[in-house]
Amino acid sequence: MSSVVLVIYGIFLIAGGLMGFKKGSKVSLIAGLISGILIFAGVWITSVSPKPGWIFLTCVNALLTLSFTSRLLKTRKFMPSGMLLIITLAVLIFCITKLV
Repeated sequence: MSSVVLVIYGIFLIAGGLMGFKKGSKVSLIAGLISGILIFAGVWITSVSPKPGWIFLTCVNALLTLSFTSRLLKTRKFMPSGMLLIITLAVLIFCITKLV
């Protein structure tokens, strides 16, 4: 069940990058692809070795939380950074609970 949630989140990040690219942002595409790939890598790591995998996923989500917070404060627009911040915080809390 945990991996399903994370795979959906990874797909969501990649889809967000693609949507940003359609609006003309290459940075969005690159960030979305890298973020999604890191989440998928974390899912794989948890299947091989759970503790390091959850540490990795927690760190990735903490960095994404900082990134989306920074973007929200800079743009003052809820979409897309505010929405992504809320989702990323939820996934971060999920990862922390799995880690503990």
